[in-house]
Amino acid sequence: MKIAIVGTGYVGLVTGTCFAEMGTEVYCVDIDQNKIEKLKKGIIPIFEPGLDEMVERNHKAGRLNFTTDLSSVLNDVDIVFSAVGTPPDEDGSADLKYVLDVARTVGQNLNKYMVIVTKSTVPVGTAKLVKKAIQEELDKRGLSDLKFDVASNPEFLKEGAAITDFMQPDRVVVGIESEEAQRLMEKLYKPFTLNNYRIIYTDISSAEMIKYAANAMLATRISFMNDIANMCEIVGADVNMVRKGIGADARIGSKFLYAGCGYGGSCFPKDVKALIHTAKKLGHDMKILEAVEEVNEYQKNVLFEKLMKYYDGNIKGKTIAVWGLAFKPKTDDMREAPSLVIIDRILQAGGKVRAYDPVAMEEAKRHLGDSIIYAKDIYDATLDADAIMMVTEWNEFRLPTWEVIRKTMNKPVVFDGRNIYNKQEMTDSGFDYFGIGIK
Repeated sequence: MKIAIVGTGYVGLVTGTCFAEMGTEVYCVDIDQNKIEKLKKGIIPIFEPGLDEMVERNHKAGRLNFTTDLSSVLNDVDIVFSAVGTPPDEDGSADLKYVLDVARTVGQNLNKYMVIVTKSTVPVGTAKLVKKAIQEELDKRGLSDLKFDVASNPEFLKEGAAITDFMQPDRVVVGIESEEAQRLMEKLYKPFTLNNYRIIYTDISSAEMIKYAANAMLATRISFMNDIANMCEIVGADVNMVRKGIGADARIGSKFLYAGCGYGGSCFPKDVKALIHTAKKLGHDMKILEAVEEVNEYQKNVLFEKLMKYYDGNIKGKTIAVWGLAFKPKTDDMREAPSLVIIDRILQAGGKVRAYDPVAMEEAKRHLGDSIIYAKDIYDATLDADAIMMVTEWNEFRLPTWEVIRKTMNKPVVFDGRNIYNKQEMTDSGFDYFGIGIK
């Protein structure tokens, strides 16, 4: 079976590579000539554990191919996946320019039956726009009767665990509108059904909504726990104990109940905003999600406010060590990362920043330029520092040698944005310690 994946960003490259791993012949398409040439040489544009080896293996085997020209491969494939970006506009809506560009290109070159599948996260109703764009191009060519189908197959990939998520999914959602499209998608996903992974077939609108609803629910759990954490500090409770107590309830479960300094990344912020915007266009207010977003923006400032309170509102000239820049571990993604808000506020208040991240240093330079000092490791970051801010819970940050760190700092104080340290142990090591939701 042959398929094309348009867009070699995070979703497109992982999707194409994993399908190739299962024996499908895949053409990964991108308009960025430089990116395509690098991929042919095995140079991966994103950080994802295990992806580089898998790309190299399948490219050498001839199952994974890279091109800039969709039209050259379009009529050799059975399915085209659209995995291009849907960046948020200023009003929070998803920009569908690239999605519709793909649709028009398909319509301008299509000569046989095919299923065009949207893999990108898109608002409900996008499939109808894609279908209309393709049909308009076919009409211009005098091919109005040429049959094709559109489908929705949203991704559920966690950065840092994307390959496992794709190869061992807890569910695959496919929105279709014809039996012919379903048969083709069943054929593509047959290797996964052999391992008893669930494939859920729905109508297209429901599939589009499932993706947004899932991310919105997870974002809601995070903001809810952050709100609870802030209340815990006021009443003298410990959010870690609260988390364990409510997580033991089978109706709630323990996942996504960790308090912290806010969520970021390419999915949760964008998808929450897009769902709110879509609802408003339809005359409906997503009141809970509006509060989720408000809480998250507030939470990104909590560590900075703790720092300012500790130093009586004045950090001018003080050096703050920031541990972790990516929005979460095992990725270099800094989109909507809490670290960006924290660093900006430190700099605006006259402070200086020495930062370290195991993976995201180059990405940080793209965002922050020379406004901060880039340390070579966590110990270098704490040199002459007046405080440590632990922002991203990388494994290598969990057991540092505190005795060495305390000797290199001007002031031994830690602001733990992910609650990975024990307050009593930190106090015993000679540090002032402040977590989230902990008195």
